[in-house]
Amino acid sequence: MRDGERKPVTAPDQRLPRLLLGVGEQPTARLERHLDLHGPMPDLRRWAPSQLIEIAESAGLRGHGGASFPVGQKLRAVASQRGRKIVLANGAEGEPASKKDRVLLRELPHLVLDGAAFAARAVGAKAAIVAVSDADERSIRSLERAIDERSSARLRDEPRLSLFLTPSRYIAGQETALINLVNTGVALPTFGARPFERGVRQLPALVQNVETLAHLALIARHGASWFRQIGTPEDPGSALITVSGAVRSPGVYEIEHGTPLSDVLESAEADRQPAAVLIGGYFGSWVEAAQVPRILLARAELACYRATLGAGVIVVLGATSCGVAETARVADYFAAEGAGQCGPCVNSLAAIADTIQRLATGTAPARAQVDLERWCSELPRRGACGHPDGAVRFVSSALQAFAEEFDDHARHGRCERCASSPVLPTPSWQPYALAA
Repeated sequence: MRDGERKPVTAPDQRLPRLLLGVGEQPTARLERHLDLHGPMPDLRRWAPSQLIEIAESAGLRGHGGASFPVGQKLRAVASQRGRKIVLANGAEGEPASKKDRVLLRELPHLVLDGAAFAARAVGAKAAIVAVSDADERSIRSLERAIDERSSARLRDEPRLSLFLTPSRYIAGQETALINLVNTGVALPTFGARPFERGVRQLPALVQNVETLAHLALIARHGASWFRQIGTPEDPGSALITVSGAVRSPGVYEIEHGTPLSDVLESAEADRQPAAVLIGGYFGSWVEAAQVPRILLARAELACYRATLGAGVIVVLGATSCGVAETARVADYFAAEGAGQCGPCVNSLAAIADTIQRLATGTAPARAQVDLERWCSELPRRGACGHPDGAVRFVSSALQAFAEEFDDHARHGRCERCASSPVLPTPSWQPYALAA
């Protein structure tokens, strides 16, 4: 997909689309068109805040930013705090292979803002901030226009809405890093008090991904039972996924949880004999092509393959691409994008990236692969934030999915496929590893 310009598409399922209703048929960003598609938001004042939280809990909605945390539980934690609160809608979308959040912000800003209003009423917040990448000019313009439209329409029970622009860095979308960015201008994870205790402007903060808020907007209109009509009992509802790589129809798809991965790849017209598939994005996992027919896109089923849906990213690596070269480049990107606050980020990710580069070029010492596997097993949960853990998950799955290729590169150096165009994007990246 070229910078998210391709119109979103939906998987062939008569119960969908939900979030993407009307997108691609005609412009959907204006308030009048939004109301035609989804109807007016119900008067949230008819429910007590605790009732709104119960609705979210009954729906079984989980976060769609990567961690899949129960939304009702998060709402309840913020609502239980005293004093003023604030809602922070996370649309930074630092995940390089994801386009779903920018589709929502460009095409469906009012659905996101409706969800922010629901969340604000549920936790007792009077203000909501929408964080968006400073490089995404289309989303910025769409949100600015939507906020102006809502102000002119004098919508009921609306929180004060504002925008916050984030740098295009992977770490900027991490929850505490984003809060620190709003507070201090520096995108670094923080420790100590949790966001629901002390977050934006030192107020208890609800941080939710913009897709999560869009789902809340539909739940407010149609109810928890409606939301559960599709998906699985453990993972009800739908999800937006970004499909790219060796596919003829890349784009943002809406699927119901539990959809077979093979169905998604068929809809996207993927290569019939891919080398591997990345599930969940850069903090996700590679799965071998032979596993694809057995995989369902739901938490319990993906856990069997040590994978999660994460930020909703599916990347197909074609047979003409080199998994070792892709892994080396992304590992180097991880090292360059680290927060730099702990030894695992500063030293370990650099050592991993350098070792993978040397394996890729056939210049690594004999024990390099053994050392690499040992570092990947020892590093998890030792970092100051989750960045090292995500990087190691990606690398560990690559070592398994491309085991034969790594052995071949270690012995013979670069292969013919190393010269293929990169599949996984690494924006604003400069080589970091010594061997790059």
